[in-house]
Amino acid sequence: MNSELTLTQMEIKDNTFARQFETTFDGKLISVEYSFQEKKIFLTRITTFDGFDHPDFIDDFLKNIMEIAYERKLKVVPVFPKIAAFMRKNPTYKDLLPPGIKI
Repeated sequence: MNSELTLTQMEIKDNTFARQFETTFDGKLISVEYSFQEKKIFLTRITTFDGFDHPDFIDDFLKNIMEIAYERKLKVVPVFPKIAAFMRKNPTYKDLLPPGIKI
């Protein structure tokens, strides 16, 4: 794990059947959908519940997902615009991008 990052401990479930990472906020489900191709994980969508307005929580969720990608030695392709914006805002994760992908 990168020493300059402080991650909020949250329980993340990798629901391989639904192809999404899941966590809860106030007892409600929040998920990031993905698909795999070779050694790449394509992050395709963030799903929250109505009335959810906590961008810092989503940033922490994505940081934890990036750490999972590091552990599994995966490259990350941010398909969803909010995830691409997160990666632009956090250049620490630039090395997770596959060769030739710039955001």
